[in-house]
Amino acid sequence: MKRIISLVAVLAVAAATVFSVVAYAGSNRTAVTTVKVTIKNFKFTLSKRSAHHGKVKFVVTNKDSIKHDFKIAGKKTPLLKKGQTRSFTVTLKKKKYTYICTVPGHAAAGMKGSFKAT
Repeated sequence: MKRIISLVAVLAVAAATVFSVVAYAGSNRTAVTTVKVTIKNFKFTLSKRSAHHGKVKFVVTNKDSIKHDFKIAGKKTPLLKKGQTRSFTVTLKKKKYTYICTVPGHAAAGMKGSFKAT
């Protein structure tokens, strides 16, 4: 009888340890920051100008009558027509990033800016 009680106690401690490790590992997941980007009148308006480094999701909506795209950290949207929305996620290190519209002449017209990962 003592062996059964000892075995149950050991199994209970082992189970509690496993659940604690799993709960701790689950709490360490990297959060994704979402930044909404609106394109209108040859300008980008971002909902946030900076975010904590790590995964950042950019949700880009074109409200302009001309096609535009949005490029940052090596990723970009396709050319978006008025009313279209696309998104992508990038992993940013601590630094400043330049974002632009890659349509010829658009960045020179002001469709550019900087975003800081802290």
